[in-house]
Amino acid sequence: MRAFDYVRASDARQAATAAAVVGAKFIAGGTNLLDLMKLQVERPEHLVDISRLPLGDITETENGLRIGAMVRNSDLAASEIIRKDYPLLSRALLAGASGQLRNKASTGGNFLQRTRCGYFYETSARCNKREPGSGCDAIGGFNRIHAILGASEHCIATHPSDMAVAMRALDAKIETLKPDGSTRVLALGDFYRLPGNTPELDTNLQPGELITAIHLPKPPGGKHVYRKVRDRASYAFALISVAAVVSVEDGKMQGVRLAFGGVAHMPWRDPAVEALLNGKAPSSTLFAEAAELLLKDAKGQGANDFKIELMRRTLPAVLSEASGATA
Repeated sequence: MRAFDYVRASDARQAATAAAVVGAKFIAGGTNLLDLMKLQVERPEHLVDISRLPLGDITETENGLRIGAMVRNSDLAASEIIRKDYPLLSRALLAGASGQLRNKASTGGNFLQRTRCGYFYETSARCNKREPGSGCDAIGGFNRIHAILGASEHCIATHPSDMAVAMRALDAKIETLKPDGSTRVLALGDFYRLPGNTPELDTNLQPGELITAIHLPKPPGGKHVYRKVRDRASYAFALISVAAVVSVEDGKMQGVRLAFGGVAHMPWRDPAVEALLNGKAPSSTLFAEAAELLLKDAKGQGANDFKIELMRRTLPAVLSEASGATA
């Protein structure tokens, strides 16, 4: 690990200002960043500690819920209001990591996890995300965990967060503070970036821009299902995951929300698939059609070709559970 300057921020504005300089990084729980620093994948010159900022409250609002960025993942998963009104989120969090990591990881930091691509972690490998312009050894290499949707010729990495997949299905928005004191609110679809030709940029955050809170709209009705398919039952990242919210009224599905993990550079959502399902009676034929629509542009890279068939089977199973139908 290389030497770095360290400052503990006393308030959010100070934190944003301190992190606006070149080579600065925020640190909260540090469950991902410290590993990357030890491997010299990340080499920050300045660390801005935000772990003591008063951003740890979960508050009901007129429009839904406000979750402070420093709420620990374990506290968020265990929150009575989350378990009651947003069970999708609680289930995704509990599927996401060990208890020790959830006790340390912050909600804001969870959104900012870097990919678990082995070539990103291996500094002797070519990786455009780690070293822009160097190439991508995952393409043509061992790419079993890699993307089948939204990838580019420069990067086929996937986003690792379970929580972010559930948050996207729940229409979460991220509140930020910029160094100049201005704030903005971003939908997750606008917060994350696809790799394109700049895979080193995971999000649209500006230098020093600090996540301060997450806003959830009023709880959606219907059944919440989170299914994570992984190599082992404990402490493994998703090969694929599906977050679903489905209501059934008068025999027809309403308010369908679907988000997918393990398949793309960001938590994936396809409005066309939701539109196909809304207003229709649940059936195995419809569910299979939805899977085909989702996967119409899917592309395997060899070792991860199986993900296409895996999603083709998993999505109908999740929809069947969420709608109460027999697939």
